Amino acid sequence: MYSFKNDYAEGAHPNILHKLIETNLVQQMGYGEDGYSVEAKEILRQKIQNHDAAIYFVSGGTQTNLIVISSLLRPHEAVISAETGHIYANEAGAIEATGHRVITVETKDGKLKPDGIENILQAYSLRPHVVKPKLVYISNSTEIGTIYTKSEIERLSIYCKSKELYLFLDGARLGHALTAKNNDLTLSDISHFTDVFYIGGTKNGALLGEAVIFNRADLATDFDYMLKQKGALLAKGRLLGLQFLELFRDDLYFSLAKHANEMAMKIARAIEAQGYSFLTPPHTNQIFPILPKAVIDELMQQYDFYEWEAVDEQRSVVRIITSWATNENIVDTFIDSLKGITN
Repeated sequence: MYSFKNDYAEGAHPNILHKLIETNLVQQMGYGEDGYSVEAKEILRQKIQNHDAAIYFVSGGTQTNLIVISSLLRPHEAVISAETGHIYANEAGAIEATGHRVITVETKDGKLKPDGIENILQAYSLRPHVVKPKLVYISNSTEIGTIYTKSEIERLSIYCKSKELYLFLDGARLGHALTAKNNDLTLSDISHFTDVFYIGGTKNGALLGEAVIFNRADLATDFDYMLKQKGALLAKGRLLGLQFLELFRDDLYFSLAKHANEMAMKIARAIEAQGYSFLTPPHTNQIFPILPKAVIDELMQQYDFYEWEAVDEQRSVVRIITSWATNENIVDTFIDSLKGITN
């Protein structure tokens, strides 16, 4: 049975494994001060065109969200997120466990807009009796596969600055968003329009790891303390730095994300050709087709994927995710299986 459940079912791209073996006995400094991490950070600063950015490598996405958000907020401050946002829907209350409320906005496409944030600010304006919204959390791509345009991010940035709100972008699948065919954003745009963001490696070819980028270095003055206190400062930080060095030295990161997107789009076109629709328009490696439950049951005999939500008694939304390692032969087999069931 082949799994389309996630994009981290495989280990790591062979280039990373080879480099880890090649450098295994080379002694390096600990705690992220190794030469690989230093070089990787410099390459990332060049990619984002921000040589003053403060960069840290962290092992996972939930850990990153928890530490970044808790480091930026004072005890009475809160986060604004889409209702589908990972920090609200999928992280076991990690943010709330640090003492910060997550205030949600209901959206159809998983994306936040200034008017939705404004409604929250108005609803939480009774100072000092309510928490104070201070940070806006967005994801690109979102949890339902949509992506932000440059104009949308720019409008959010302008609005957040006018309201003295931090703008934090979860980039667990940023590579897939930036290599989507209809994307008009660049890494440098992301750096320019957000206060903090991260580049996800776990879901795009790395064994593990996310690169946290503070576009304003003053926001990261004591972030190293926070990493240590939360148990996230690895003694063998080289393991993270080396992976990002390998992913970004020759833009392997983007070619891997592009492949994942292409495999998903091939499946999406086949699904559309069978007359089925989608919860959201397919853009990246996450697609959300609406299929008859009988078709879903048949496909699940051969393939693993999530049944996302019911539409009615006969149909459900499913989530199909492809990865950097998804073989096109598997995709073709899946398409043949779908055709065989529906024709």
